[in-house]
Amino acid sequence: MKKITSGLTTGWQAEMNAAAFKYHSLIVKVGLVLNLLFAAGDYFNSPAHFIDFLVFRIVNSLIMLIIYLYRDKLAERPALIVLIPVLGISIQNAYMYSVLTGAEFQKHSFAYIMLFIAAGMFILWKITYSLIVVFVSLLANIILFWLNSSMAFDEIMVNGGLVTLSVAFLSILLIYQRTSLNKKEIIARLALAESNQQLAVKNEIIEEKNKDIRDSINYALNIQRAVLPPITKVDAALKDYFILYMPKDIVSGDFYFFDSKLTTPRNNQPAQEVVAVAAVDCTGHGVPGALMSVIGSTLLNQTVNRATANNAGDALNAFNKKVSEALNTIKDGMDMALCIINFEKLEMQYAGANNPIFMVREGEGLSEIKATKQAIGADTSEEKVFANNVIQLRKGDCIYLLTDGYADQFGGPGGKKFKYGRFKDFLLKIYNEPMPKQKELLWKEFMDWKGELEQVDDVLVIGIRV
Repeated sequence: MKKITSGLTTGWQAEMNAAAFKYHSLIVKVGLVLNLLFAAGDYFNSPAHFIDFLVFRIVNSLIMLIIYLYRDKLAERPALIVLIPVLGISIQNAYMYSVLTGAEFQKHSFAYIMLFIAAGMFILWKITYSLIVVFVSLLANIILFWLNSSMAFDEIMVNGGLVTLSVAFLSILLIYQRTSLNKKEIIARLALAESNQQLAVKNEIIEEKNKDIRDSINYALNIQRAVLPPITKVDAALKDYFILYMPKDIVSGDFYFFDSKLTTPRNNQPAQEVVAVAAVDCTGHGVPGALMSVIGSTLLNQTVNRATANNAGDALNAFNKKVSEALNTIKDGMDMALCIINFEKLEMQYAGANNPIFMVREGEGLSEIKATKQAIGADTSEEKVFANNVIQLRKGDCIYLLTDGYADQFGGPGGKKFKYGRFKDFLLKIYNEPMPKQKELLWKEFMDWKGELEQVDDVLVIGIRV
């Protein structure tokens, strides 16, 4: 209780007063009516004392009427709404007790008992007020009995005095318990409401921050899209292809590269047009991966030029040097597959940093061209040399570049990885389909395998039919 804030303390007191005001107003209204109705009982039970009893009842009823009419002025101290009438009725009952005989006394005890029970059921106040009522009632009974009654103490106790006294003290406990429970319930409810309000404010702050973060990420997505090659450029150079690009988050640590270049004339050979395609997997995903991808895409655009377009291995070596210089002491790097394709000569050069490529040829099945086992930019302690693979192509060959996100996805029976073996088997099932259809089938296979599980990494698969 001591830890409750001042605002909460004020709140529970106000609500407690409101509840007490409602109950006490009801008690006074009902008491006003019943007190007058009981006058009829006095006429039959104690006709000799009817007039003096009636005077007491009228006086008390007038007091209750005045208090009820002006009860709003006591809204801040609702205990007084019933304290004064209860004291008046206690003195009234004490006088009635003192002038009654044993049989009448016994009957009238029920009125006193009803007063205390009603008080216990509806009154909400501090225990101090209960003690005041009991003290005044006892004092009034002692004085009036001494002045008016000829009954002995044990006769008074036997004819209802003991029961009345017991009910009085029971009512004190009942009032105390009920008041305490109401107080605790109100405080708990207000504390919960205050906690919920604070939680709502915190949630609003979190939501606002999340919105700022989402806005920043969405803007980062626009930047990432800006550095990716436009699809119109890819469409102009490739006739049958697909790019399956599925970021784990809004932005991606994977990116694809595409450009068409003229090679540098060499050995009396004229310059020839080639297409450079790469699938790159930067360390991490989300915003960190996206930052790496922007750096990588920018540097790759600077690297693949007329000179490097003659040799994919040379291009990767030059790219590795640029990335190492740009990242300086950062050891995180990139895995990638780079293909430089000469469609006129049906020749492809491939160089890979950890990422292989797959090729499916009609009648010969699927072949995997291995990558050099080293990452781009991950270690500057020694010179990296990436092997250049020259592959003679045939019309209809299907070439697939990818990052590891597809094969590493958990799912299927037992929640296992998809793995490269299953990926290659699936390529053999679908390679005869048009490339856009293959993209659709690869997406469906991935989603079916993933099921309800979370996507674990960015996914990038590029397919090209020669």
